[in-house]
Amino acid sequence: QVQLVESGGGLVQAGGSLRLSCAASGSIFRINVMGWYRQVPGKQRELVAVISSRSITNYADSVKGRFTISRDNAKNTVYLQMNSLKPEDTAVYYCNAEIKTHILQPGWSDYWGQGTQVTVSS
Repeated sequence: QVQLVESGGGLVQAGGSLRLSCAASGSIFRINVMGWYRQVPGKQRELVAVISSRSITNYADSVKGRFTISRDNAKNTVYLQMNSLKPEDTAVYYCNAEIKTHILQPGWSDYWGQGTQVTVSS
């Protein structure tokens, strides 16, 4: 089985910083795109940032210039550095990865972490 384990969430004041981590483990042959999404009650889950296997990145307009996504392919880990946090960044943040578990598996399978709460106070 494949597991994505997230860490780094918590409570911070507006203007502060947090660094989220997500490590993939289990039966993994190769990982393609990895990303971070967030969701608040009553709203759809939205993309925050994604990063390709060669570290090409894309960000939501609302976080561009404040957040930085990165990855360590040797550790099967993706990070999200969040600076200049705002109250509207408060959400549950989810890690996502496209994974091939076996060399004979066709295409990519989508996996999600359990989510980690980020709360930004005024």
